[in-house]
Amino acid sequence: MNKRVLALVCAAVTISSVSCVSQNTTQQVTLSSEQAAEAVAEESAAASESAEARSEESSGAETGGQLNLYTWEGMFPQEILDGFESDSGVKIDYINFDTDETMLAKLQTANGGDYDLVIADDYIIETAVAENLVQKLDASKLSNYGNINPMYQGQFYDPANEYTVPYGAGVLTLLYDPSVVSLDIKGYGDLWDASLKDSVGLIANYRVINGVALKVLGESFNTNDLDTIQKAGDKLVELAPNIRVIKDDALQNDLLSGEISAGIFYTSQATSAKLENPDLRVVFPEEGIGFGIMAGFIPSNAPNAEAAYAFLDYILDPERGARCFEYLGYYSTFSASDPLISPEYKEFLTLPDGFNSDMEMIENISAEANEKHEQIWTAFKTASGME
Repeated sequence: MNKRVLALVCAAVTISSVSCVSQNTTQQVTLSSEQAAEAVAEESAAASESAEARSEESSGAETGGQLNLYTWEGMFPQEILDGFESDSGVKIDYINFDTDETMLAKLQTANGGDYDLVIADDYIIETAVAENLVQKLDASKLSNYGNINPMYQGQFYDPANEYTVPYGAGVLTLLYDPSVVSLDIKGYGDLWDASLKDSVGLIANYRVINGVALKVLGESFNTNDLDTIQKAGDKLVELAPNIRVIKDDALQNDLLSGEISAGIFYTSQATSAKLENPDLRVVFPEEGIGFGIMAGFIPSNAPNAEAAYAFLDYILDPERGARCFEYLGYYSTFSASDPLISPEYKEFLTLPDGFNSDMEMIENISAEANEKHEQIWTAFKTASGME
């Protein structure tokens, strides 16, 4: 699933130059005062209680150096970035990409080098791992690793949890205004109700919306069966009379203005709408939820992997994690952060207690299946008067 499924915060920016720092660690040793004096004369030694000694050629997280962080714009509150630099002595070089594909191309060119920590979407991470561009994660270097919500682990792109730390989940959000909708909406299927004629808004992602029809039919988002996908297309055409608008850009404004009364939104749009109108109602569909995950990984030839571990552990702190997800507007992937998320955010940044509905990630499918999806999407938009 691409970045548009998760949010509308992607922006193209100029990629800055990257400084490559070699990293070699050795076992810390305890020295006598005479030995220490001699060592200082030869090279600088790490002074932190938890740090390892470095050779004169190295540059580590506890003794300064640089973290080359590669992700989208606006992924962390500035106070988190500033706090990490202050606490660790590591300078962050925040490098932005516009799409996952741009990131992968850069990583391929660098042969898994240049960058220390990358945060990207699930489907592209699967490709990066397959191309040996990602190193295995040493969880023993993350004291806060247990704060991760296991619901967001063991997914298709990292089934054995060997490579990644999940950082934010985008949940396909069904949202409506109960002040103008008499129907008690409980699932995607209720959007077909005749009372919602000409009042439903949808995001313009064909895999998401076609997937909703598949879920209503009791099927998987990721089926490759062409007949099943066609049946979903036929079901979508039945929804056409209820469609008022199909668009990606700021769909939440149509709900807030009254142009539509219900719809399916990106997580970031639902967050924005709920903050402006807390009376809007979020629905966890009875048919099951589609979701995508962003995750951090350390490239195979990262210049300063230790800085990447230090930053990951820093944001895995419960309080810092909560601040990150409030800023980001995505569902929290750190269970230890959930209780610390402010009440005004909690309803749409955390799953409800006891939630056990079917959750399914949108994955890559065959070329033939994708072509069929494109065909039924075009037919649906035509029937809705949007083509």
